[in-house]
Amino acid sequence: MLDAIAKDLKTVDPAALHTLRFDEQLFTRFGDAFSGLAVNLVIAVIILAVTFWAAGWISALVRRAIGRLHRAAPDPTLQNFAGSLARYLVIIVGLIAVLQQLGVQTTSILAVLGAASLAIGLALQGALSNVAAGVMLLILRPYRIGDFVEVNGRTGTIKALDLFTTTLSDPDNLKVVVPNGKAFGDVIVNYTEIGYRRMELKFGIDYQDDIQVALDILLSCARSDPRVRTDPEPWANVTALGDSAVAVTLRAWADLDVYWDVRFDMIRRVKLAFDAAGLSIPYPHQVQINPPERPTAAPRAKATPSDLAGLIPPPRIPDPPTPAPAKRAAPSNRIEAAAGKLAAKVSRRKPRSDPR
Repeated sequence: MLDAIAKDLKTVDPAALHTLRFDEQLFTRFGDAFSGLAVNLVIAVIILAVTFWAAGWISALVRRAIGRLHRAAPDPTLQNFAGSLARYLVIIVGLIAVLQQLGVQTTSILAVLGAASLAIGLALQGALSNVAAGVMLLILRPYRIGDFVEVNGRTGTIKALDLFTTTLSDPDNLKVVVPNGKAFGDVIVNYTEIGYRRMELKFGIDYQDDIQVALDILLSCARSDPRVRTDPEPWANVTALGDSAVAVTLRAWADLDVYWDVRFDMIRRVKLAFDAAGLSIPYPHQVQINPPERPTAAPRAKATPSDLAGLIPPPRIPDPPTPAPAKRAAPSNRIEAAAGKLAAKVSRRKPRSDPR
């Protein structure tokens, strides 16, 4: 049987044998490429799985590290931001490794991404400035969630803070969204950071009232309220001399959670204590001064046309113009002028007397 197969192969066309050998080499190369691609795919999947696991582990590690650094006052916003940033960095590195494992030229891809990032950055520079300001706010931490602050002229409690905006809730329970660029570029007043706040209450008393009695009443009202802090102690003194009143001022400190209640109660108690002590709070008066009435003159009779005729002066007739003196005619030429002069001289001479 083998001899029959050998005889059949000897009778096969050489061109067909060459085509068969070429197809065999093609299949071999395809199998090698497929096996290499399968191996690369398996390795890329393993790298991707390790990348996501490492990203989660590093993110949790960063959160714990920041929590240990701020044990006294942990900040969940900063922890989440730092953990997310570390996670995304690890994922980006892992994706680049996966592309290189699959044979993709990452250099050209990074160049295209860099150019696209530049164009996007120029087009969205306002939004990106808010992102940069948000990063600085998360790092420097001028305020935290729950703080009562004044940001960009608006006062309220911090409800949320992200990379783009800061969300407040003002005393009227209105939601105020402030871009991070404006929040970071303006003055920030944090009322919660210290924990207590000073109130300054100004009152006016009459110049005839006893100043020391007024100051004693102010200090007594402050010290009798248990919500007023004793350190620093309340302070009261004369602060100004107005046009109609002597200004006395009370300064006291209270915790933030009871500050406004203490302030309004203190104003009411001081007013009642001033009334009980007979101290008056002067206020500006308006006095209306009317000018004295002038006696009215008797009505005059209306003038008649005949009365008005005597008051109107007669019209003035201008004098006739005087005629101008006649001018002598100028001589027509020099000869006539010389002749005229000669005749004038002759006429002025006196005649000689005859000696005979």
